[in-house]
Amino acid sequence: MTPEDLQLLETAGSESELAAGHTLIEHGQRGTGLYVVLDGQVIVEAPEGTREFGPGSVIGERALFSADGTRTARVRTATDVRVVAVDRIEVERLCAGDEDFARRLADATR
Repeated sequence: MTPEDLQLLETAGSESELAAGHTLIEHGQRGTGLYVVLDGQVIVEAPEGTREFGPGSVIGERALFSADGTRTARVRTATDVRVVAVDRIEVERLCAGDEDFARRLADATR
């Protein structure tokens, strides 16, 4: 994702601040959108392993591109974080308006 892509997502969503230890995404739930991490660190617990992500990371996008639309990982905040939540409809609108953006977002799921 480019800095411009992240800016598009940030302007399409709503900002929140969450305390450390908050569960942001639960494995197996329906994916209703994605998150962009602005500040802080999140822990992604996925079948392929546990990783930590920070500012500029896009989290939760896999469910938006999967056949069944369910979450593939659990995500919780490692520190206090500031995120932007972008709902599925806004992500679909952005993708429909820009095929290159859609490709870059889909590539971020790998």
